[in-house]
Amino acid sequence: MSRPAWVEIDLSALQANYAAAQVVHGGRVFAVLKANAYGHGALPCAQALAAQADGFAVAFVEEALPLRAAGITAPILVLEGAFDADDVQQAARHQLWLVVHQARQIELLAQHGGAPLHAWIKVDSGMHRVGFAPHEVAAVQERLAACPQVTQISFMTHLARADELEQPLHTLAQLQQFDEAVGALPGWRSVSNSAGIVAWPQTHRDWGRAGLMLYGAAPCASDTVLRPVMRLKSRIFAERWLEPGQSVGYGAIFTAPRRTRVGLVAMGYADGYPRTTPNGTPVAVDGQRTQTLGRVSMDMMTVDLTNLPNTGPGSEVELWGDLVPVGTVAAANNTIAYELLCHVQRVPRKVM
Repeated sequence: MSRPAWVEIDLSALQANYAAAQVVHGGRVFAVLKANAYGHGALPCAQALAAQADGFAVAFVEEALPLRAAGITAPILVLEGAFDADDVQQAARHQLWLVVHQARQIELLAQHGGAPLHAWIKVDSGMHRVGFAPHEVAAVQERLAACPQVTQISFMTHLARADELEQPLHTLAQLQQFDEAVGALPGWRSVSNSAGIVAWPQTHRDWGRAGLMLYGAAPCASDTVLRPVMRLKSRIFAERWLEPGQSVGYGAIFTAPRRTRVGLVAMGYADGYPRTTPNGTPVAVDGQRTQTLGRVSMDMMTVDLTNLPNTGPGSEVELWGDLVPVGTVAAANNTIAYELLCHVQRVPRKVM
């Protein structure tokens, strides 16, 4: 018998979430597959969306090549652009669209003598991480347009605070900066990330970029219905009782206030479930909500079975998924759902 821990990837949920993004955005949408599709598996996700997606987005060229090798023919946008001349050559060879966000990348494209390229100029509208300042955009566009190998130019920016619905001024200011920077320059526009798609219709342009929402985690408060794509699961493999005053696990961070039945779960931080998870974080055992107890170890963790008399060894445990949103676990750990999804490892995958 193998260790009873696994992750389920529901591709029908992925397809439903992408369709929702298309409907809400009202235009073309990139399905963002960077970081191995946020831990979900880039290739199976791309294949599941191949007949549906307008295009895909990855972080760097190496993430795009296995998709092309597997027969994915839709446009692929490389969000970090080219790091060197070989990246440019690969992008041209495989018809990848390159983001250009710094002067050195302009030179790499200008020196390229191969197949045509589609460049996306990134505008720093207020995130101040990468991108050209608004007053530089027209000159960058002119420089790229002068390169015969650059046959199409588009424009994009990235929203820094779109998930903060109570702070609208920053997002609206970014949108204004972007619109003023690109003006009437010809080319597609892309502004909306997941939060922009679901909560900021003002930001909808030619292309949206569905990242977190594609995998069923809410990027912010929204009425958009999303289905979790990843379900992290395990089973109870042993149980024991704690008497009042007894503690469990490293650091004795949980001490039983009453007689408490504890279930041991085959799941730990080596699998991607956070060590920092506090007592009381929700889990579901045989479909019933309960909570974590004690500190998460490398290979196992403990949960409260006291009020679940019909559970025990063999009972199925959902760490996050349909009954426990990954965002709830992330909030308990003072982090974001992106990080938890990307960190799932070691456990076998069941693609459904």
